[in-house]
Amino acid sequence: MQMVHLAPLSSVVGGLVGLVIVASSDGLSPAGWIAGCLYLIVSNLLLTRGLLRGGAARFGPANAATSIRSTLVGVITALVATSFTTQISVPLLIGLTAPALALDAVDGWLARRTHTASELGARFDMEVDAFLILVLSAFVAQDLGWWVLMLGLMRYAYVVAGWLLPWLRGAVPPRYWGKVVAAVTGISLASAASGLAPTWFDAVVVLGCLVLLIESFGRDVVWLYVRHRATVPRRIRPSARGMTAPIIDGRGEGVAHL
Repeated sequence: MQMVHLAPLSSVVGGLVGLVIVASSDGLSPAGWIAGCLYLIVSNLLLTRGLLRGGAARFGPANAATSIRSTLVGVITALVATSFTTQISVPLLIGLTAPALALDAVDGWLARRTHTASELGARFDMEVDAFLILVLSAFVAQDLGWWVLMLGLMRYAYVVAGWLLPWLRGAVPPRYWGKVVAAVTGISLASAASGLAPTWFDAVVVLGCLVLLIESFGRDVVWLYVRHRATVPRRIRPSARGMTAPIIDGRGEGVAHL
């Protein structure tokens, strides 16, 4: 059990080593150092809490792959934060982003291959995806416009909406399409960040990803709303003869009378 909880510590240490290497070769601003360190510490504290709550007996190869991705995201975060005040090496940014995106396909495959899929692993994977998209959108927004941030903020807007509407916090059926949309969005943002394609082309592609994300999140919202409405007791109006009508539960069965 102790070895399981050393994994988040390893991610923090590895990330700090990565930050030192990047700072010595390309340079990091104070904001970059703060952003990178905050991500590494907070994300791994949350992971540790999840491991403790779940009583995990082993970390597993799939979670290890996601942890490597998360470590890379910490360094990417530092670079992007630095880019707001200082020019950074775009090839270095893409060189770190490419393996982070590639490992997104590896961790799921490992989970299925080793029969170690878990709710914590799926949540860990999703949150790393979401934050990487947020960071890349913040970088690309500097060239294409701040509307690009909508891609990265959508996941967090969904979370905030769940605080106000508890039914949005329900679990939705796993959909492969959602993973596809996240992967395509990450790749498209990385391509736009590279600056290899014309600006107008990057804008069209990123806008298309925004539409896909709206559709993906919208489908989840509609599914949760329909399920919520189906489980809320409904009252039927009294009949014309003045007879009392039963209160109907979510399954359509009478449970009481007015």
